[in-house]
Amino acid sequence: MNRFHRWCCSSKSWARTVQEFMMPGVIGETSLGDDVLEIGPGPGLTTDWLRARVPNLTAVEIDQRLAESLKERLTGTNVTVVHGDATRMPFPDASFSSAVCFTMLHHVPSKALQDDLVRQTFRVLHPGAVFIGSDSTPTFVWNLAHLFDTRVPVDPESFGARLESAGFADVRVRRGRGPYFSWSARKP
Repeated sequence: MNRFHRWCCSSKSWARTVQEFMMPGVIGETSLGDDVLEIGPGPGLTTDWLRARVPNLTAVEIDQRLAESLKERLTGTNVTVVHGDATRMPFPDASFSSAVCFTMLHHVPSKALQDDLVRQTFRVLHPGAVFIGSDSTPTFVWNLAHLFDTRVPVDPESFGARLESAGFADVRVRRGRGPYFSWSARKP
């Protein structure tokens, strides 16, 4: 991510949006179970919301600097931070009771790698586990914030079929306010 985008994703304003609107709106009353996987937590604003609500949280972050910072900040909590690539997750099959992914999928450098991430998520979930997430689609402001970033927008109209292709069932993709959309899917 570019410097401006990193600043935005760590800002108090974005933290408030995450805490008050995004996380409650995307997760709602869904039970995430005891062992939750967070994919791509970045600076950890979503991690902070999640860790107060689940017994065990594992966060996998590809950016080494972000992973180390998050690991240091959350030492001694119920969060395990793993520096790793979510397209090749270092976890055994059926390791997690749920997986979540918030506003980061568009930073995965290709549609094929996004699909690898979805397949890996399916692999590491218990049967019956849920995969919940959100992302955004390009607007003028979105494009400005993402200048020089890796960005491969996810089309909400076709994302449900991509989740089903990976094996997920009970797939729901919902458009939110503005450029945001969310999804939920379950591993049969």
